This record gives sequence, structure tokens and C-alpha cells, in this order.
Amino acid sequence: MTQVDRQISTPLTEEQIEEIAERAAERAMKKLTDHMYKEVGKGVVNKLFWIVGVISVGLYMWLKQKGLL
Repeated sequence: MTQVDRQISTPLTEEQIEEIAERAAERAMKKLTDHMYKEVGKGVVNKLFWIVGVISVGLYMWLKQKGLL
């Protein structure tokens, strides 16, 4: 059996093509929004670490100045 014999081509209807296109678009949007949320989350966590770090250094310096450390 050749490869041509194994391929049975059945034409897709317009409805089937439309359904495939819709599903592909939905998956693409889901991947895009998931990626966007991950990037936003990384940015928020990064900023939170910066804020905690700045507050920690400031608190350390204040306590050192007051002679409590």
C-alpha cells in the first residue's frame, strides 16, 4: 500500500472549517491570556520583593541608629 492509498481525503464542510478555526482561536487566546497573567504576576511579585527589601533595609538602619541593634 502506498502513502497515497492510505490517505483518504474527505472534504470538510464550511461548518467543520469554522468550528476548527473557532477552537484554534480560543486556544490561542487562552495561551495569550495565561502568558499575560504569568508576566503580570511576576512583575507584582518582583515589585513586592523590592518593597520588602527597601523596608527591611530602612528598618535595619533606623534600629541601628537608635542603638537597638
